[in-house]
Amino acid sequence: MKYFDKAKTLPKSSSDKLPVVVAAGLESVGKSSLLSALTGRAAESAALTGTTLYCEHYPDASWEWVDTPGLVTGSDASVLKEALSSIESAETVLLVLRAHRAVEELTTLLPILDSQKVAVALTFRDQLAFEDDKEKQKVIASWNDKLGVPVTLLDGRSLDATELADVRTSVMQAKPINPISMDELPAFEEKQRRPGEQTLERVLGFAPVGILLLFVPAWISVTQANALADHLYDSIESLLGPLVSWFNTLPEPLAATMGGDYGVFAMFPFLLLYALPTILIFTGLIAIYKSTGLVDRLSYGVHRWLKPFGLGGRDLVRVVMGFGCNVPAVVATRSCSGCSRGACVSAICFGSACSYQLPATLAVFAAAGFAWLAAWYLAILAITSLVYLRLTTPTELRHARNEMLLPELGHLQLPDWQAVARDIIQTIREFLVIALPIFVGICIVAGLLQWSGALNSLTRLLAPVMAIFNLPAESALAVVLGSVRKDGLAIGLLNGDMESLKVPLDTSVHVLTAVYLAGVLLPCLVTVWTVAREMGTQFAMKMVGRQAGFAAAFAVCIAWIGTLILSIVN
Repeated sequence: MKYFDKAKTLPKSSSDKLPVVVAAGLESVGKSSLLSALTGRAAESAALTGTTLYCEHYPDASWEWVDTPGLVTGSDASVLKEALSSIESAETVLLVLRAHRAVEELTTLLPILDSQKVAVALTFRDQLAFEDDKEKQKVIASWNDKLGVPVTLLDGRSLDATELADVRTSVMQAKPINPISMDELPAFEEKQRRPGEQTLERVLGFAPVGILLLFVPAWISVTQANALADHLYDSIESLLGPLVSWFNTLPEPLAATMGGDYGVFAMFPFLLLYALPTILIFTGLIAIYKSTGLVDRLSYGVHRWLKPFGLGGRDLVRVVMGFGCNVPAVVATRSCSGCSRGACVSAICFGSACSYQLPATLAVFAAAGFAWLAAWYLAILAITSLVYLRLTTPTELRHARNEMLLPELGHLQLPDWQAVARDIIQTIREFLVIALPIFVGICIVAGLLQWSGALNSLTRLLAPVMAIFNLPAESALAVVLGSVRKDGLAIGLLNGDMESLKVPLDTSVHVLTAVYLAGVLLPCLVTVWTVAREMGTQFAMKMVGRQAGFAAAFAVCIAWIGTLILSIVN
């Protein structure tokens, strides 16, 4: 798979000496809840040895439990098979299946196994219809006998000590699965749903409804986080103002890296007020969607609309999340379909106008007297993003076997608040361990670039190139600043009064071209750093070069075709 090239192995922890048990299964089958209950610990996120595939680790006194990303599409199976084979010490695999879908999910998962010892955990016991306990035991015994491996039936939402002990025992007794035809396995009878529940699930599987509801968490997280940030920004900035002013009195380059325009404390209100609330609100809402089964239902409905562009049903909400902040959206792609993660990251970096870029864009349009350009800008951004994805994603992502593995129909249930809290706590940990150090590093780099004069030099270098886009040389500053941080396009184009332009952009086409080029040509430095951290430096550099080429080509089309149309109209 193109997006899962081998990467360098991360340093091993002391727990690597423990025997490894790998949990594998489709998404939303209850793997994370089960492993957390087994160990009593929160997950430790790390790259899987030998790959760029991120997994959750749950070490305890006896085993290193590894929760692999759940399979979402058919193309994920080969990725997970490569991942499992790369863990030399992983002799045991815990297959986690939903009991009411056990036969079809086992059919999907069997090809990823080689000769590993296997134990099977069947979750969603509460969705089964048994006449009595004797009937249940008969079906479980049949599975044990046919597969030749231990099988445990669980209620993943209310695990008790006996069930957890049974899982541990089954792992110790794990064996290679017997060759078997799926027709030999008895299916578990599923509870009948009421007509109203069936109608609701069919409505939720309708693609337009799915797209609308998948946008809701991102819309709520972005709007509410931005509203909170706008309300508190002046107070935080006033609080940090004296500190920034003090740093600005220190010798260079310390003043530029800690204060200045791009230093750590000058940018800190952005991190604290815009990025963090967006991450937390979004994480909580998506966790609720996941624990209720709503994500499965909605993702299945929209998947067929997105597959022609190389995205999966679960990817759309991460792209919309990028309209709040690209950084948490990129991190959130860890739970995307394995093979479509690269395409999703590319879509975020190209087409998600973050909460800094979009207000800056609207401010420039208003100052130029072309406020109506906002609708055109968003439409062009959406169209060019889809064209970009169509032309850059591998054909395999659009292949028939990339269909969703999740069943079309699935039960909806009340939220699991423990799972929601666990996801939020894990997000806070990742923010402190991953996002914060990256943010500080980028601020230091940006401050050094400004102090050294590199930003000014780059602006002068790009000035002659602006003629290609039918733009004045002065617009080069907006392009450079927009590549450092996305509100830089406003800094480069607006006068200090924020009500007029300092760059001679005479027509609506000039303004639209300048804003598009400055906003889309490159992701901001923080986003690039995050992509390199998540996906590898090689992927990040390739993505940046590809995005720059396509964005430049689209900007040329906007500039010259728009000018031609404008001349014909006038």
